[in-house]
Amino acid sequence: MLLTESDKVQTSSMQARLDEARARTDELFRLLSPGSIYERPIAERHRLIFYLGHLEAFDWNQVCRTGLGMQAFNPEFDKLFEFGIDPAPGQAPADVPSDWPAIAEIEKYNTTVRRKLDEVLAHAPELIAQVAIEHRLMHAETLAYLFHNLDYKHKTGGSQLSAEAPTGAKLESRMIEIPAGSATLGQHPGAFGWDNEFARHTVDAAAFAIGKHKVTNGEYLEFVRAGASAPHFWMRHNGEFLYCGMFRAIPLPLDWPVYVTHDEAHQYAAWKGRALPTEVQYHRAAYGTAHDGDSRPFPWGTAEPAFAHGNFDFHRWDPSPSGAHQAGDSAFGVSALVGNGWEWTSTLFGPFEGFRPFDFYPGYSANFFDDAHYVLKGASPRTAACFLRKSFRNWFRPNYPYVYAGFRLVEN
Repeated sequence: MLLTESDKVQTSSMQARLDEARARTDELFRLLSPGSIYERPIAERHRLIFYLGHLEAFDWNQVCRTGLGMQAFNPEFDKLFEFGIDPAPGQAPADVPSDWPAIAEIEKYNTTVRRKLDEVLAHAPELIAQVAIEHRLMHAETLAYLFHNLDYKHKTGGSQLSAEAPTGAKLESRMIEIPAGSATLGQHPGAFGWDNEFARHTVDAAAFAIGKHKVTNGEYLEFVRAGASAPHFWMRHNGEFLYCGMFRAIPLPLDWPVYVTHDEAHQYAAWKGRALPTEVQYHRAAYGTAHDGDSRPFPWGTAEPAFAHGNFDFHRWDPSPSGAHQAGDSAFGVSALVGNGWEWTSTLFGPFEGFRPFDFYPGYSANFFDDAHYVLKGASPRTAACFLRKSFRNWFRPNYPYVYAGFRLVEN
């Protein structure tokens, strides 16, 4: 098949994005000390060795095998590394390191997949190629929180070591009134998005009040002192709480957003006599103005995302102080709705009206429409910039403690 000049430009751009995504995940694996690849830092997830093969297996299975009908060269690895897992608590896998192939075998498989994919990328269906790139960037974040849970001795450090947070002004916790208006959820027809981002629709939102900032460690500490359990990312040492950063533990930063489970966020909100926002309320607060629904592509307006707007796109391993990115405030003055931690909503993850699963990946979303996962919006410090589009939806189980997720309160 001959390629037009437009096709060549598009393929060149796609190849550059794929190369950049590969570099991002390759960099993560270099953080591991020798032998650590067979560790299982999170009991409910695969050993790290699975993810070394999974990224290339996904690219092969989706782009080359499904998209282009290419003949398998290692069907055993294609199947072994095909799917991750999301077991319910108490159903952790029981495999042992010897059940997995040697690193050299997986690296040989990965090298072959990359070579073959690069040779045919120009002919791959654009939608499937986009999915493969974003899938890898999703794992650049999920790998980060997997590695976060490794003992520090298993990590060699990196170029983006946790830094001391910049000094921020003392924040006054307050609620911001959001007037009634509409909120538009979902992606534009014809634009790229995952299947659960469609179909686009508009919902009316009644007036409500929302916290200017995410709940901080300092605020949550009051809840813990009142009898609640400490969050996963905290540890007690000599009677004081520390924050367990990616590469070291530091005294608990009271002005950083707290990372908690949905269950913990819900319990805190009830303790305060408030609630978690719905997905619709999040959209209204993040993208709306006093005069329209939610026409802004980003909370701060139309400018392309930059670090001044928020802590996202791999700039830091850990949170920034609340209020550190005022340039990212929404039209209503709500802070850090994108970046510095995903935000739990009270909305169960489910399909929008008009939902159609991907033909080539039918279980991506539909397998989780089970009333057992909640929608998260926004972004974390380790979220790639492509996921800052306002239609993107994240989701996790309500008791899953490892994700970089905070929350804010609403009054209805």
